[in-house]
Amino acid sequence: MLNMTLTGEDSTQAPVLLAHGLFGSGKNLGGLARRLAETRRVISLDMRNHGDSFHDPDHSYPALAGDLAEIIRAQGGQADVLGHSMGGKAAMMLALTHPELVRRLAVLDIAPFAYGHTQTPLIDAMEAVDLRDLKLRSEADRRLGDYVDTPGVRAFLLQSLDLKSLPPRWKFNLATLREQMPTLVGWPSDAPKATFDGPVLVLAGAESDYVREPQVEAIRAHLPQAKIRFLAGSGHWLHADRPSEVADTVAEFFG
Repeated sequence: MLNMTLTGEDSTQAPVLLAHGLFGSGKNLGGLARRLAETRRVISLDMRNHGDSFHDPDHSYPALAGDLAEIIRAQGGQADVLGHSMGGKAAMMLALTHPELVRRLAVLDIAPFAYGHTQTPLIDAMEAVDLRDLKLRSEADRRLGDYVDTPGVRAFLLQSLDLKSLPPRWKFNLATLREQMPTLVGWPSDAPKATFDGPVLVLAGAESDYVREPQVEAIRAHLPQAKIRFLAGSGHWLHADRPSEVADTVAEFFG
């Protein structure tokens, strides 16, 4: 079963399941977890091949959705589910294949759509960094800076660098993520044609290109009840760009 962190208290409401994106971990959605945990139980997950969860050669969306289904069944049988990017695709696949497990679905800046980009250069960068004698995260940032220009991206990746390990290591299954990259950025051609007819909220970054007209059409086809809202001044990591607005909007949607 996936590694998970529980916050908040059990209540009469269904728990909330939080699924992070590629190269993330459960703590990346910590602000959302803290806000939602004010009134209910929140389950923050490390997705497979990330964080402290297990490694597996299968990183397909049916497999990721199966992991989420296992957690929900173990926690009582139904949950409100939120996913960002890769986690959002996993959450949508869960809703399409196991709709009885999902009460409400919130998706952050992603669609059930086959994108044409790749994140392999970030894997190249992480694998290129010499980790053998690292002791300080500041030194890791300097070394990673030889391959990744953007400070925010480096900070995001470095959250998953385990400096306590000897030698230090990335808490990703980089080999599998590289091999499965076409699957990660894609959407299964044999995905269920059924729809999820429950309540859905899609929050998209106005400055991101992940949700535009073709992606909106894909969302409508699979999630006919979806309400799509674009947040000004935010990109793909909208929960980091507009944390209070995202948390308040999601909390209101989940009720």
